[in-house]
Amino acid sequence: MPQDVTSALDTLYRSNWGRIVAALIRLFGDFEAAEEAAQEAFAAAVDQWPTSGVPEFPRAWIIQTARHKAIDRIRRQNLFQEKVEPYAVSGFTRTYEEPNYDTEEIPDDRLRLIFTCCHPALALESQVALTLRTLCGLDTDEIARAFLVPGPTMAQRLVRAKRKIRDAGIPYIVPETSELPARLDAVLTAIYLVFNEGYAATRGEPLLRADLCAEAIRLGRLVQTLMGPQPPSEVDGLVALMLLHDSRRDARSDEDGNLIVLEEQDRSRWNRQQIADALPLVEQALRRGPGPFAVEAAIAALHCEAARAEDTDWPQIVRLYDVLEHLRPSPIVSLNRAVAVAMVEGPRPALALIDKLAATGELDGYHLLHATRADLLRRLGMSADAAASYELALGLVNNKTERRFLERRLREMQALDA
Repeated sequence: MPQDVTSALDTLYRSNWGRIVAALIRLFGDFEAAEEAAQEAFAAAVDQWPTSGVPEFPRAWIIQTARHKAIDRIRRQNLFQEKVEPYAVSGFTRTYEEPNYDTEEIPDDRLRLIFTCCHPALALESQVALTLRTLCGLDTDEIARAFLVPGPTMAQRLVRAKRKIRDAGIPYIVPETSELPARLDAVLTAIYLVFNEGYAATRGEPLLRADLCAEAIRLGRLVQTLMGPQPPSEVDGLVALMLLHDSRRDARSDEDGNLIVLEEQDRSRWNRQQIADALPLVEQALRRGPGPFAVEAAIAALHCEAARAEDTDWPQIVRLYDVLEHLRPSPIVSLNRAVAVAMVEGPRPALALIDKLAATGELDGYHLLHATRADLLRRLGMSADAAASYELALGLVNNKTERRFLERRLREMQALDA
């Protein structure tokens, strides 16, 4: 397949899978049918585009082709008249030229998709996992790694969630204002995980996916608008948190795409306008009774307010992690707190915390546990032990930029131990 076609399909899948599936779910009313039709359309593109060329509007081509594939499937099932007539009323059988799928739509299909995935009839983890699958196009194994569960377990969870939406007739709509609070926690968590996938991509070459970061921030702002002039503190906290993390985007890698750790970043490259937009939201969220996102945003704000890495108020960050552990205890929070402890008390007390966390086995498959342990051992001059932990991290990491960084650290430790 020509490289330009391969690149176009890869970019289309990574950047537009959520939009495509959201549009198809609106037309079909069925998650599995929408995903199957989208996959068939991508397969058709793989066959046809090398000869016909990449169309002017690739996303519209995929959606239109998916619609035709779905109609063919309905015909084969001898249900054409029964199924197509309702779709015709809703615009299912329109021509290729309309609607124009390359325009932004309001009300927003992707926002409806998140609220449908996050219906309270589904278990919370299923809500978030389904959002990552449908909006981000993540593979089942990638979602399983994010939840630290086996792949088959996650596959069953996703199938059950999609079928429950179909069988229960859960509507594909943004709910009424009175129904929003019941879904808000899951919606905010889903949006943040979309952002995290953009900020630290689980696969591929780039360290980050700016399209997903921007999409998550956009969706967060839409939820702010939905919740009225004084949204709950967690809504403001999440938007602030995403803006603050995203403000550091340009400084996170060099011209060759190599990872630059926080303390070595050129802070003049941080987006000061985003930081200025976020800081009042942090203050508002903290005043209204802080939740986990507000506390995380306060931590991010302390980093962004420090003119130099050595000016960072690490003792305050440790105290905020203490609050966060109380509000949302998790091994990831404990891991991040240990990193902050290392900056206050030194690597040895932090290593004791990491070893205690590792002994639970909860983060065995999480590469950052081993990478963090390796860094602490490196700082303690224990190069052989550090190399062993870097090797464990390398066995788990999937992002190529992170892999290059860990490989470089491993070579440094091996050279010292030679």
